[in-house]
Amino acid sequence: MTTRLMSLMTLVVATGVLAQTTTGGPIDPQRAERCAVRLGIALTGKSPTAALISSPNPQMQIDALLDSPEFIERFSRFINSTFNDTPGTTSEADSAYHLTKHVLTNDKPWKDLYVGPYDITVQNNAVVVRDDPNGLGIYRTKAWVERYAGNEENGVKLATAYRMLNNATGVKLTAAVQMPGQDFSATGRQNSACRGCHFDGWFALDRLASVLTKKVVNADDTVTFVPPTAGPQQLLGRTVSNDKDLMTALVDSEAFDFRTCRLAYQFLYGRNELSCEGPIFDRCVDAFRASGTIQAALKTVASDPAYCQ
Repeated sequence: MTTRLMSLMTLVVATGVLAQTTTGGPIDPQRAERCAVRLGIALTGKSPTAALISSPNPQMQIDALLDSPEFIERFSRFINSTFNDTPGTTSEADSAYHLTKHVLTNDKPWKDLYVGPYDITVQNNAVVVRDDPNGLGIYRTKAWVERYAGNEENGVKLATAYRMLNNATGVKLTAAVQMPGQDFSATGRQNSACRGCHFDGWFALDRLASVLTKKVVNADDTVTFVPPTAGPQQLLGRTVSNDKDLMTALVDSEAFDFRTCRLAYQFLYGRNELSCEGPIFDRCVDAFRASGTIQAALKTVASDPAYCQ
C-alpha cells in the first residue's frame, strides 16, 4: 500500500466518516442539511434550493451546482478579484472575469484562461469574447496589456511579467519602497538588495520581462509597444522568446497545477490548504491533470467527506 493511500485512509478514519459518504449513500439528516447549506452558499452564493436541502447526500449534487449560472458568475468574480488588486475602470478591463465566464460556460480547459486563442473587445456597448488565433488568454487583450504595462523608465514591463507569474503560479513578491537616492533603474536593480527578485531564481522579473514587448510613451502621450530586443532566454527550463512561450512554460509547470488547486481551496474554504489536507490536495492535483478543468479540482475538494463535517 502506498504512503499516499495510507495517508488518505488515515484521514478518513480520523474524521469518523461512515463508508456510505464516500460511495454516495445517505448520511445523517442533520449533517446532510448542514452540507446542503454549505455547498449552496460556497458554490452559488445563495441558500440551497429545495432539491439540494432535501437530498440525502448533497455532495452528489456538486456536478449540477458547478454547471449552474450562479456558480459561473460567482467563480468568475472570484478569479477577477484574485487576479486584480482593484476593479477595472471599465468592464473590458476586467478581462479575467469575462474570459473565466467564457471558459466555464463552454466547458473549456482551465489553461485557456492563460493561453487560449481569444480576444476580449467591446461590440454594441457589450464586452464580448471572440476567437482569435493570435490571442493568449487574457494577456494580449488590449485593456489588460495597457492596464499592466507598468511605468519602468525604459519600458521594461516588470508589472506585466509579475502579473503573468502571479496569476499562473501564485508567486507573490512585494514591491520595494524607493528611498531617496535609491536607484531603481535596470542597473540599480542589479544591486544585492534587488537582484534576488529581478535577476536571480526562476521568478526573476527582469529576465521574464526581457522577452516581452516594451512600452513606449510617445510625444503626444499615446502608448505603443515594440518588440523585445534581448533575444531568446533560457527560462523555466526551456528557451523562451516571447509572451506566448513564457505563459506556456508557466502553464506547463507543476506550479500551475498547485496554483489551480490552491485557488479551489481559497474559493471553497476562504484559505489555503492545511498540511493535514495533503492527501486531498494531491487528489485535487491528480483530478485537474486528468481533466484539465477547474471544475474537476473544485469537485474533488468539495466532494471529500471532510468538507461537510
